[in-house]
Amino acid sequence: MANALGYVSETKAGFEGTLAMMNLNAAIRIEKNGEKASEGQPDYRIFAGDTSTEIGGGWMRKAKSSGREYVSLTLADPQIGPRRIYANLAPVKGKKGRHVILWNPRD
Repeated sequence: MANALGYVSETKAGFEGTLAMMNLNAAIRIEKNGEKASEGQPDYRIFAGDTSTEIGGGWMRKAKSSGREYVSLTLADPQIGPRRIYANLAPVKGKKGRHVILWNPRD
């Protein structure tokens, strides 16, 4: 079962929207990483709140079954909790430019 952690809309710089979890509700921006210099660095940087605190990164991935590209996110911040949260951006059907942040549990 997929759990929605929030919704974002496409912008020229990436995505903007809201991260909405039980203990946290914050505006977020997912921006293209213009300073990416190596493969290990994220393709996107994630910022939250009025202070634009960096809370994670996003990497472009390709789905094995469909071959479609998507953004895999890793979120880490004390307000989120002691562990990292993994998620994927998925398009919302019927809503062009709108994406859902789906929790991706990892063992």
